[in-house]
Amino acid sequence: MQPPELMAELHTASDTINNIRESNRASPLFNHLSAIAEGIVTLGWFFEPKPADFVGDMLGGIQYYGNKVLKEYKDKDRTHYDYIQAYYQIFKSLASYLRTHYPKGLTWNDKDGIDAQEALEQVKGGSGSGSNNAAASPPPPPVPTLNVPGGAPPPPPPPPPPPMIPDQSPSSSSDMSAVFAQLNQGDAVTSGLRKVDKSEMTHKNPSLRASSTVPGSAGARSKSPAPSKKPKPESMRIRKPPRKDLEGTKWFVENFDNPGDVVEIPAKQNQSILISRCNKTILKVSSKANAIAIDNCQGLSIIIDSLVSSLDVVKCSKFALQIDGVAPTLLLDQVDGATIYLSQQSLETEIFSSKSTAVNVMLPPKEGTDEDTKECPIPEQIKTSIKDGVLVNEIVEHVG
Repeated sequence: MQPPELMAELHTASDTINNIRESNRASPLFNHLSAIAEGIVTLGWFFEPKPADFVGDMLGGIQYYGNKVLKEYKDKDRTHYDYIQAYYQIFKSLASYLRTHYPKGLTWNDKDGIDAQEALEQVKGGSGSGSNNAAASPPPPPVPTLNVPGGAPPPPPPPPPPPMIPDQSPSSSSDMSAVFAQLNQGDAVTSGLRKVDKSEMTHKNPSLRASSTVPGSAGARSKSPAPSKKPKPESMRIRKPPRKDLEGTKWFVENFDNPGDVVEIPAKQNQSILISRCNKTILKVSSKANAIAIDNCQGLSIIIDSLVSSLDVVKCSKFALQIDGVAPTLLLDQVDGATIYLSQQSLETEIFSSKSTAVNVMLPPKEGTDEDTKECPIPEQIKTSIKDGVLVNEIVEHVG
């Protein structure tokens, strides 16, 4: 585990970029900003035991948003399309470089008896510039040539490794050129692979599957798992302090985790509220606000008076909402387990849901009656049929 001080500036940069992304959710370039925010996480490869695999896994998160840009601008504006393709190539090139030079991760050069924490203190104090103990910084790696479709200029290459690395061999430049030369071969890159004999094919030899080894192989190899988007590494998931700040006309409420406590937000009619990473917390907006956006929260309960615009909930689980006044629109995206309590004044609220499960709306009893609160689940299953060449969608109701 690396000292938290070594990650301080990286955390600051990541938070700054993420805040820019969250404050521009309504921007038409939100997917562009999201792809960049996901890419910043790859800078944590310095502390990974297999940095090339780590960068490759993070590329999946980048492509989740980048592919939306490719789909939207493919036939509209090739500049956006070429930009995302070039952005992908940065991380593909970085993964290739790391796989060649640092397959088992970055190591600290402590031959002179100084550890990383002490070196950091010397750099901050300005005493490390002329010290003989400071490790010499190696030359930066050669910049690879990126083959970007459409001829758009490539973005800048990955930053050079920091000084806390072992000396590279003199042949690093030629090795790197050979790596990218192989990548540029296309389909011909597999021409050097040997043909597998039938006696070594497990699907034709059940006995090989039982023994878990194949004759002639370098050793038993387990099946690689399907690529998936992995969460941030432990080194980048240091718990951040709670935040409730008003910047201009926007409230930022983040990182609250206080079971049983009530956090009040004194918002005004011209102010919007952005809530993220608040778990097992009760939030109360006692006055009328403009709009509210909530994302990545678990076990959050929120009580609101009224809204001018909409309430947008994304990637939340075990979510509870109570609307005492008027809220025109409620948007639910990737919500798992939610209970929505409406009042007589909020019965005209329109609810839009996508990729959401176990969402129940609690309707108040009619005025002047002894009826109980009515629980109404939002449909999750849609039946699609084809009639006269047109898709017809119907809600599937389960009665029993």
